[in-house]
Amino acid sequence: MTERKYTNRKYLDALEQKVLVFDGAMGTSLQVQNLTAEHFGGEQYNGCNDFLVISYPEAVEKVHRSFLEVGVDAIETNTFRSNRITMAEYKLQDRVIEINETAARLARRLADEYSTAKHAKTAKENKNLGDLSGLSGSENQPRFVAGSMGPSGKLPSANDPDLSNVGFDELADVFREQAVGLIRGGVDLLLIETSQDILEVKAAIRGIHKAFDETQIYLPIQAQVTLDTTGRMLLGTDVNAALAILEGMGIDVIGLNCSTGPEHMREPIRVLGENATLPVSCIPNAGLPLNVDGQAVYPLEPEPFAKDMYEFVTKHNISIVGGCCGTTPAHLKLLVDKLNTHPHPERPLHATPQLASAMSAISMRQDPPPTLLGERCNAQGSRKFKRLLLEEDYDSILEIAREQVEFGAHALDISCAVTERPDEVELMRKVVKKLEMGVDVPLVIDTTELDVLEVALKTAPGRCLINSTHLESGREKADKIFKLAKEHNAAVIVLTIDEGGMAKTREKKLEVAKRIYDIAVGDHGLKPQDLVYDTLTFTLATGDEEFANSAIETIEGIRLIKQNLPGVMASLGVSNLSFGFAPHARPVLNSVMLYHCMQAGLDMAIVNPAHITAYPDIPQEEKDLAEDLIFNRRADALQRYIEYYEKVTPTEQAEAANPTEGMTAEQRLHWKILRRHKDGVEADIDSLIPHPLPAGEKMEDERKRAENHVKAVHILNNVLLPAMKEVGDKFGAGELILPFVLQSAEAMKKTVAHLENYLEKVEGVTKGTVVIATVYGDVHDIGKNLVKTILANNGYTVIDLGKQVPAETIITKAVEVNATAIGLSALLVSTSKQMPLIVNEMQRRGHKIPILVGGAAINRRFGRRILQTEGGDFYEPGVFYCKDAFEGLETMDALIDGERRPELLAKTVREAEMELGRKSQTPDYRKTPGTRSSVQPAPINLPLKWGARLVKDMPLEMVLKHLNLNELYRLSWGAKNSHGA
Repeated sequence: MTERKYTNRKYLDALEQKVLVFDGAMGTSLQVQNLTAEHFGGEQYNGCNDFLVISYPEAVEKVHRSFLEVGVDAIETNTFRSNRITMAEYKLQDRVIEINETAARLARRLADEYSTAKHAKTAKENKNLGDLSGLSGSENQPRFVAGSMGPSGKLPSANDPDLSNVGFDELADVFREQAVGLIRGGVDLLLIETSQDILEVKAAIRGIHKAFDETQIYLPIQAQVTLDTTGRMLLGTDVNAALAILEGMGIDVIGLNCSTGPEHMREPIRVLGENATLPVSCIPNAGLPLNVDGQAVYPLEPEPFAKDMYEFVTKHNISIVGGCCGTTPAHLKLLVDKLNTHPHPERPLHATPQLASAMSAISMRQDPPPTLLGERCNAQGSRKFKRLLLEEDYDSILEIAREQVEFGAHALDISCAVTERPDEVELMRKVVKKLEMGVDVPLVIDTTELDVLEVALKTAPGRCLINSTHLESGREKADKIFKLAKEHNAAVIVLTIDEGGMAKTREKKLEVAKRIYDIAVGDHGLKPQDLVYDTLTFTLATGDEEFANSAIETIEGIRLIKQNLPGVMASLGVSNLSFGFAPHARPVLNSVMLYHCMQAGLDMAIVNPAHITAYPDIPQEEKDLAEDLIFNRRADALQRYIEYYEKVTPTEQAEAANPTEGMTAEQRLHWKILRRHKDGVEADIDSLIPHPLPAGEKMEDERKRAENHVKAVHILNNVLLPAMKEVGDKFGAGELILPFVLQSAEAMKKTVAHLENYLEKVEGVTKGTVVIATVYGDVHDIGKNLVKTILANNGYTVIDLGKQVPAETIITKAVEVNATAIGLSALLVSTSKQMPLIVNEMQRRGHKIPILVGGAAINRRFGRRILQTEGGDFYEPGVFYCKDAFEGLETMDALIDGERRPELLAKTVREAEMELGRKSQTPDYRKTPGTRSSVQPAPINLPLKWGARLVKDMPLEMVLKHLNLNELYRLSWGAKNSHGA
């Protein structure tokens, strides 16, 4: 496997031993020196701090010394704005290398001088440093120089005529030039910092690698982005996306700096600390700046600053700390003293494989699977998309993309190859540019042309998936694609094709897969999880004996590859199986094939969700016919399948017997929610309501209104909620894919919207304000919308923050509106982790707002456990699990009742103590001492080796074999059998 090479890795060697401390604010320290235009070299350069290294280096040296004296491990060069774009403001663009090299040599000289700490003992004699008694610094402490590279001021991801008028290659060259100067000056590492556009960070990294090749000096790279108080970069990129995009781009440290103080960095730092395999840096400001008489004043004092940073190191395993705007030598001295050569914390060994849009990241392995790749933005497969592409109607193309996302696509396959136009490169660039900020899902770049692929990767800010490569013409083209994938940190779909053509047997598929693996992982340094294998499927419509077992070989090929190449993933273009069949015969065959591929380990599927039927919903006769054909169970399987659908024309299918015939209205509503049918739900509701009304009219009779309300509540509680619970259970069991859940949610929304006409809303003074949200990472809002309806119709003011809401946004809004309670919803197990995080953050900040939690991913035991915070104390306002919207209403009513609230809180604490084992559950009569046995136990054989044994890598498939599924489902997940036990 190819590794990063270094000609100087002393910085990384030191980092392996201890947490390193960077210096503080250069600008703040220069500002207090009251420099004049003369110091800057004349009026033309007045205010250009970076030019001081030439015009008045004494000022910069004074700042460096002030931080070195207090014992910091690394100082940053005074080159934050020293690139040709920003220096052009002072007409210094032609002196970029000179400025950077000079700044680096100055810092290098001082770092080398202080590496022996010979000046530490005389620091007090330096009158310009003030009182820094008890100075830090020890003999032979190595000091490092970080070459500071700030943003260019451009926003290449945006579409602004002034700020986005720069290409990826031009930006990369801007940073290459700056890096060359810093490298020549002798820096130990290159520091990309205060970055606001993730695409610019990618360009900067590419530029630095070009500088390495140019100078033949290879150094560590530390990349830091800046987030606002909502946890996003300027153009909306969150910390998960930044991690997914940057971690595999050939950097050595990832982190955050500037923008906010430690307070607003807690959640993003927790995410990086828990998930980044690289060391993590955190270099915040001294709090959020205040405007005092036109000057930015940073209010956070040294003691709380050092305390927060120490907590980040010990709690979140941060590797590098320091200070940005507003931090002084006093801030850094306390931090150095507090850490006192704190050992470097361990990092996770494996990263979660993710793709990313410009704004957020998704797991490449969805839970439950599969990850769905939308196929309608493909000029080869969609006539509509092709027509819009030729018309260059990019707004309509964006609408197609959005529709796919609404139907549950996790990523979008983009292909712009059309025979009518020779400019696929430009078409791809424009489509990617339009979609990257228009849809919040990753892009799958589908092209056979290398130049088209390269332009797409340089245009897309996120982490893309390349579709695809193979070995049909040998490895030359595959090598080029893997090289681009490595440079841009893209994942790759690889087809099991070699010089002999498409692999047909499972053994051949594995053979080709292993060969591709050796090239991609062994020669190019990709990770196993960067590879997504498409084992290919052939149409079963031809009747060709050669392909009679092809579906079986595809399914078993998936299983074999996943077993033999741990970490890799599998994908499939499922609809190829049914190519050539009548259109109305294809969905069942595709759906059955998708189900069995998922059982074999399929992670991704390129499908149109509208053409897929949930496996449990397929009639048994049709299911048997499809499986006979797929598994080649009978010689006449193809003939029987064709004949069946010849007898059942599309019209007849549509006019087939109504499956709800004979059902009551309540049963029909339940069936329609479960089976995703919106039509007729209003009529079903009206048939159940005692006194239905024509649309838009109001019932004046108070008695009839009350009767309608009682029945509407009954429908919600006994029909709609159980239906949606069943949908959630089927999704959790893998019986339903995400698009079906979203379609059920749409049917539910339409049903509830009509039912609200009959629910009596409590008017007048509000009973309280509830802030509700689906937690970050979860795009499902089924349960939350029901809670909103029930609470709003019972006198509560509900502020709905929507879905995928960051913790900071939820907390900030709840405090802002003085909320009576917070309601959190999660459908996925992975996202439910946000709930205890919010509880702990509320506890840390001292807020007293009760928190209600619910959703398919959690149970009552979960709610009891998260009542206990990280500090061991219970969250005093309470955490309350609510199994449905009505229990949520009942809980809220108890919380606002002065007499019932203490009893509810006490009950919650008692249950939590029992759950956590904090109180003995043994009855008193069992506590009397028993009689000890006089039997002498036989000697116990000693193990061959004492102590823990670490297994660094174990495939999940191997772990699964040894799980007690009954205990997992019932004890850990809270599942119940059909009897409720």
